[in-house]
Amino acid sequence: MRKTALREDILLKVEKPARYIGNEVNSVVKDKAAVAVRFAMCFPDVYEIGMSHLGIQILYSLLNSWDDVWCERVYSPWVDLDQIMREEKIPLFGLESQEPVKEMDFLGITLQYEMCYTNILQVLDLAQIPLLAVERGEDMPIVIGGGPCTYNPEPIADFFDLFYIGEGETQYRRLLDWYLANKANGGTRKDFLLGAAQIPGIYVPQFYEESYQKDGTIQERRKLYADLPDRIRKEIVDDMTQVHYPLKPVVPFIKVTQDRVVLEIQRGCIRGCRFCQAGQIYRPVRERDVDKLKEYAVEMLNNTGQEEISLSSLSSSDYSQLDELLDFLIDDCGKKHTNISLPSLRIDAFSLDVMSKVQDVKKSSLTFAPEAGSQRLRDVINKGLTEEVILKGAALAFEGGWTRVKLYFMLGLPTETEEDIRGIGELSNKIAATFFETVPKEKRVNGKVQIVASTSFFIPKPFTPFQWAPMCTKETFLEKAYQTKRGIMEQLNQKSIKYNWHEADVSVLEGVFARGDRRVAKVILEAYRRGCLFDAWSEYYKNDVWMSCFEDCGIDIGFYTTRPRADDEIFPWDFLDCGITRQFLLREWKKAQEGIVSPNCKVQCQGCGAGSFQCGICPSAS
Repeated sequence: MRKTALREDILLKVEKPARYIGNEVNSVVKDKAAVAVRFAMCFPDVYEIGMSHLGIQILYSLLNSWDDVWCERVYSPWVDLDQIMREEKIPLFGLESQEPVKEMDFLGITLQYEMCYTNILQVLDLAQIPLLAVERGEDMPIVIGGGPCTYNPEPIADFFDLFYIGEGETQYRRLLDWYLANKANGGTRKDFLLGAAQIPGIYVPQFYEESYQKDGTIQERRKLYADLPDRIRKEIVDDMTQVHYPLKPVVPFIKVTQDRVVLEIQRGCIRGCRFCQAGQIYRPVRERDVDKLKEYAVEMLNNTGQEEISLSSLSSSDYSQLDELLDFLIDDCGKKHTNISLPSLRIDAFSLDVMSKVQDVKKSSLTFAPEAGSQRLRDVINKGLTEEVILKGAALAFEGGWTRVKLYFMLGLPTETEEDIRGIGELSNKIAATFFETVPKEKRVNGKVQIVASTSFFIPKPFTPFQWAPMCTKETFLEKAYQTKRGIMEQLNQKSIKYNWHEADVSVLEGVFARGDRRVAKVILEAYRRGCLFDAWSEYYKNDVWMSCFEDCGIDIGFYTTRPRADDEIFPWDFLDCGITRQFLLREWKKAQEGIVSPNCKVQCQGCGAGSFQCGICPSAS
């Protein structure tokens, strides 16, 4: 019988012990004596969140497809087990082998969200790996970071040996082969890192340093070895149809956040929203062939027994073969009573027709993301959505039987005025009014409509046109939320509208991390030492501790959030090349301030630079 890392009495003490025992359906167990490389793949959050992440499933399946590699999964222990592991000095372990992470060759950590940064330190600490990369000896695993937050890795650069920039399917084999070759030749940890830095997409932060000007901005960035690259270009999959895909995803024992089969239909987005980092860094749009997706869907459902399949994409409506795929899934999944989930659809007749086919309208709500309350501000952010389209989409939805609508907006967007904020309540009211105008009394389920308007606070992100934009203070954010609430309460249909808003404290901190430099690392380290953990969970977020850490470390929050940036300022992430040129982003920033809309990629190429990858829908790829 397989021995677990945690004693039975410990498992009985903690919430959801199934988080820690492994052995789920489709998990991969290998003979450790028969493999050359052991890799721990970590999502630095609780099991239910990490198990829902497609990227981990892809890399787990890819690495385990190689006979000489064994990849295991690792998640952040929840607060109850965290305390026990520290008290009893139990090292963090991989789920598959139940053996310590520190005995493995690599620890890969996916970086999906800035508010998980203290959890990275928790993982290293519990694994008994030194928190700072420069303090790790020859016997320690190589710590790798990957994911969207690596597009500005500098605030956490001190904690990682290397970062993988871009899509993970392309260079891991080469990286592991170099690791084995260096080991066979008796090379040191430093030798490995120097060689790894020559591999496309690999960034080794300890081999670079920055100097700063008197105003705190970056003066220059210097590499410590002449043969290192000046810029690191992101890795990209050029053929989505042929690339590896996890056809036997691990099936959890307990309910997780996204408990379903996930079918990734395409990468990238044509829309060009100026606030959206994903829409920029995953360019160009690359689709998977519909026949391959049909095969995958059948095989994955058979291999998992799941009762729902979700189509994953930044904008599912833009997948050119969506009709054909859905017709197949409706026919095949209908026979098996499998639900079909379609996130990221736009508000138009086509999307609503699609949703009416796959959703039980009595149970589902409809989600729209206007992002801004006024047309002027939607033009500023290049949302490509008019009020006419929104209201027409709402009318079609109400005719189709939907009675609950969720609306997502952002507060604090560049150039925002009080009129724009009032527009949130006004648009919500118009949508509610559309329901009463569209649906006769005798056909109204429960007699009314429910509009749920939610606002998050705008956070400027690297590699977007808004990377130059000042961010609001906490106080300004809250005032804008109060203005929004007052505006909704003034509406005729206010009883049909519910309003929610995001925490301002967390948004400010996320803003610091998003555009921070290496000086921010000491704040993260100090906050962790003072007990900050699971900052993405509101019940565990300690804003007072974070604020005292910034003060004690002499770091000015406003420097990273509220100050304006010059057009030519050197940003901490400028050494990375995501394919989108700085000239294009600056051009879009100027157009935003003038309220000029840019057409989407399929209507007219904007010359963003992604065509240099010679793949996907870019004109230079054809």
